[in-house]
Amino acid sequence: MLYIVLFVGAAVASGVYFWEAREEYNRLRQIEGNSRRRLAEAQARLAEQEKILERLRTDPVYVEKVIRRRLGYAKPDEFIFRFED
Repeated sequence: MLYIVLFVGAAVASGVYFWEAREEYNRLRQIEGNSRRRLAEAQARLAEQEKILERLRTDPVYVEKVIRRRLGYAKPDEFIFRFED
């Protein structure tokens, strides 16, 4: 009878241990999935920024467009109209 109680006790303890390990595994897989998604988003943003940087280095028309839009610059014979949204 003592061996049966010890066996059942060991079985319950190992079952609880494996159940907790499985829960931890599922939680870590969920964290890994979230991390992979964030990494993919960051890589996409980086690729877009690298494209913009390359255009700024090589395309003078694009540079002029960016300067005009962001800084509000104009050529001497141009007028800039600003409208409130």
